[in-house]
Amino acid sequence: MADKIKLSVAFLLVVAGIVGFYYLHESAAVLRIVSVLLGLLLAAAVVWTSEPGKRFFGFAKDSVAEAKRVVWPTRKETLQTTGVVVLFAVIMALFLWAVDASLLLVVNKLMGRVE
Repeated sequence: MADKIKLSVAFLLVVAGIVGFYYLHESAAVLRIVSVLLGLLLAAAVVWTSEPGKRFFGFAKDSVAEAKRVVWPTRKETLQTTGVVVLFAVIMALFLWAVDASLLLVVNKLMGRVE
């Protein structure tokens, strides 16, 4: 029950930040943005103290650690792969154009339209 209350308070803090953004419509843009950011930061702090929030932040931390273990391709590998994909797309486009043009000729012949 306490976690539900914490999540509700966090939601209300986000809403308060957004309401502040619109309430300060005549103020400087910086103040309006600070209002939203403050609401989001306070909401994140409240969510962090709840059990679902702790699980979420733990999951996010594990996800970042997992992303660091990924072996990303080098620039050369990326350019080579991109080149192969573009070349394949161009070849397929030409092939499909040739098939379409051939079928158009066949249909025109069958219908008696000679151009």
